[in-house]
Amino acid sequence: MNESAYFLPFHTTADERERRADVALLPVGSFEQHGPYLPLATDTIVACTVADALAAAHPVLRLPPVTISCSHEHEHPGGAWPGTVSISATTLHAVVGDVAASLRRSGVAKLVVVNGHGGNYVLGNVVQEAAGKGHRMALFPGPADWDAARAAGGLETSGWSDMHAGELETSLLLHAHPGLVRPGYETSDHVADDRRHLLTLGMAAYTESGVIGRPSLASAAKGKAVLESLVRSFGDHLRVLGE
Repeated sequence: MNESAYFLPFHTTADERERRADVALLPVGSFEQHGPYLPLATDTIVACTVADALAAAHPVLRLPPVTISCSHEHEHPGGAWPGTVSISATTLHAVVGDVAASLRRSGVAKLVVVNGHGGNYVLGNVVQEAAGKGHRMALFPGPADWDAARAAGGLETSGWSDMHAGELETSLLLHAHPGLVRPGYETSDHVADDRRHLLTLGMAAYTESGVIGRPSLASAAKGKAVLESLVRSFGDHLRVLGE
């Protein structure tokens, strides 16, 4: 079976009846350039890898991923980074809201959005609005979860400097899906800490390769430690959802 098929859950309705989960996990990724050595689907792969690790540790319903999201900053007008595809924030908001409503109708009242793409700002609003309506939803990992995971993994670059296709993402794939990492990450470091106009100008104003970070520092051991830390952090989110 193709490795990408494993990013889909294969449980049956009988499995879910026995599990009796009251929390569902919805991985949300993207389809955008990640330099010459990581797949366009990297953010989806990361979100699914995290969701799978959480589902292995807790009795939750693991949903299939949302694979295209808000990647407009990667849509290079000159076509230098072909392959990137986006949907609007309005569409992503509607999709997640519809999924949550459908889950509630089938008896799963709580949803955790496992986000693998930093540009999906609207997901915070989805969770915020759900709370205002009396529904339980969470966005994971949050900034504190990522900070703890970076520390646990011994990552050398900060979350700010390691923005895209850098030490963190490359380490996670080297650990969980090494066959998807192509040669070239060892020599692709590019740091661009002054990105104050990123939303206005897009990624192309700050990187020619599409990379912002230091992937040369990546390792499978770091990726393993990062993933283990995220699983530990998730327990606190489950506790809050259960209150």
